[in-house]
Amino acid sequence: MDTDEREIFQFLKGWGADFTNATEISRRAGGKQKFHKDPNWAKTILLRMEERGILESDSQGRFRIKPLPRKGKHAQWVSPDIAKILAESGVAPEGEGGAIAADEFYEDL
Repeated sequence: MDTDEREIFQFLKGWGADFTNATEISRRAGGKQKFHKDPNWAKTILLRMEERGILESDSQGRFRIKPLPRKGKHAQWVSPDIAKILAESGVAPEGEGGAIAADEFYEDL
């Protein structure tokens, strides 16, 4: 990844599984001067990162880091209350997927 891709990647890591629009990424990831020079600087980079499989987009054109695929296709659903109790006790629910991988995983894509 080049420096612009790294800036975008590090910014999106803070958002976790939430989608963020391209204008917000352009505004916050590159700094104030870069945004004022070109408000759309991140759009081509975002599309390139999506083609490489680092990011994914939704139907509204927002982006997020592509989470790791789930191991099992038939994961058991856990209610939010039970998941909170399990998280407080340090136990991860089975079939929980969608976590973001380490940076090295995305470097190879």
